[in-house]
Order: sequence, then C-alpha cells, then structure tokens
Amino acid sequence: MTTELAIKVDVDTDRGTRLGVPALLDLFDEFGVKATFLFSLGPDNTGRAIKRIFRPGFFSKVARTSIVSTYGLRTLLNGVLWPGPHIGRRNVAVMRAARDRGHEVGIHCYDHIRWQDGLAHMSRADVYAEFDKARREFEHVFGEPAKTAGAAGWQANALSLAAYDDAQLLYASDTRGTQIFFPRVNGAVFKTLQIPTTLPTLDELLGRPEHPESRLVEQYLFWLRPGQLNTLTTHAEIEGMSKRNFLHELLAQAKARDVHFVRLDDLARQSLQDRARVPVCELIQGEVDGRSGTLAVQQAA
Repeated sequence: MTTELAIKVDVDTDRGTRLGVPALLDLFDEFGVKATFLFSLGPDNTGRAIKRIFRPGFFSKVARTSIVSTYGLRTLLNGVLWPGPHIGRRNVAVMRAARDRGHEVGIHCYDHIRWQDGLAHMSRADVYAEFDKARREFEHVFGEPAKTAGAAGWQANALSLAAYDDAQLLYASDTRGTQIFFPRVNGAVFKTLQIPTTLPTLDELLGRPEHPESRLVEQYLFWLRPGQLNTLTTHAEIEGMSKRNFLHELLAQAKARDVHFVRLDDLARQSLQDRARVPVCELIQGEVDGRSGTLAVQQAA
C-alpha cells in the first residue's frame, strides 16, 4: 500500500511568520513537498500565555521545549509590555508567497491566545465575531474567502463548528484523532469535515527520555501507516527555525522510503466524493500526552 503524509504548518506568531515561513517554503521546495499553511491573522499577543502557568503539565513542557529560545524574548513580551504586532498586516508578502508557491493556505486564528485560552468561555456571538475577524483578514491578504481552518491549540466546540458550517468551509483540522470524520457534539452533527492530526507534534516529544531526539526521525517514520491517514502538524516557530534540520532529515528519509506527500484539501475532496462513507464521530474534550490542558479529540466511531 502507498504511504501518504500530509503536513500542516501552524503559524502562531509574527516572528514565525517573518522567519519560519520563508525557511519552510525553501525546505519544501527542496523536496517537492506541498503543505497546508494555517496563519494567525491578527495581533500577536503571545505574552498573555503566562496565564497557562496554572495548567497541569505547563511547567514540564516549558522545561522540555526551551520556550524562550524557541519564540524569542521579544515575542514572549508581545501583548504584555507593548502592543502585539498585527501579523496579517505586517506579513502580506510572506503569506501570499506560501500560496503562490503551491501550498494550501487557511485560517489558524485571529488572536491565538484569545482563541486557545478563551474559546471554552466565549458566547456564540463572541465566537462568531472572533472567527469573522480572521475571515476578513484572510480575504484582505489573499483576495478570496478561506476554505479551511485549523484552530489554535486544537480548541473546538459546538459553537466554533457551527461558525465553520455557516462559513461553508471545505473542511477543518481542529482535532487529534485517527481518521477523517464528521464531528458530533451534544447530539448535533456538523457538516464541515474534520481531518485530524494523527501524529504527535515535535514539541510534545522533545526533551522526553523515552523519545531521544537522535531517534525521532526514525520514530516518526515507524508511526506512518500505509493506506491510512497520516497527518503531521508542524510549527513555523519550531520546525521552521530551531528544529529545521530535524524536518529536513525527516523529509529526506521519507522521500527515500517513497512516502507520498499530499495536501489536506486534496484528502478532503477525495473523502467528500462519497460523503456517506465518512463516519460520524464524537468530538470530545480530552488530553494528549505531552501537551498541557484539554483539546478537541476524536472519539472512535
């Protein structure tokens, strides 16, 4: 069976957009890989993530992943000591370059911290307003409506899924799971297809003795499942910067083993050709090993 791998790039910050995205575009060109870039489009308020110190597992993740070296001190003070720079308005050329070089582009969020840390407490009006701001900024940058979204921090609920349905997205990628599905929450089934992230993210593995960094490339290749869904979420701030060499080696080894790279929107269109065969699965709030807090998780069909 053919082994396929879809790569999604979450772009969280102004720094990641300016520096990480161009580096990834060059890397993907080197290997002929087409990916899906999801952009944060509003203010970079990364510094406000300090509130997460009260979450279980937050300190262990900070220790493992070298937050300061990954994001930079300037970024970690955005939205705290000074106003966060507006990512979409400062980086139009970089974002358009991703599209113009053959990659899919979509919405990650408007304000990353507000969505990731606040969605669970937002009203319907607040959720729609926040997502609409992202949609407007996307249209300003790309001149057309977004057809996909992948939520900041894998945060999704019935309100955000309803907003996606009303926006008539082709698909979304908000969840962690194993297969493409239509999400159901509190008995309501939503029509926007979900393509989950199936593989652990690099920042969930770094610094853990059971996953030595020298063996991570081989570990990821071992996890790939022929004939099944394989999706990897990367980050412009990590694989596009400090861990670019890791991604370079992963792509090189994958190519050598005849792994085929696909875009998420191509997978979505294939699935939607026969909607009746796509399972309906519960979307629940659960935990993922190596990540603090809860996030949207696919429950088995």
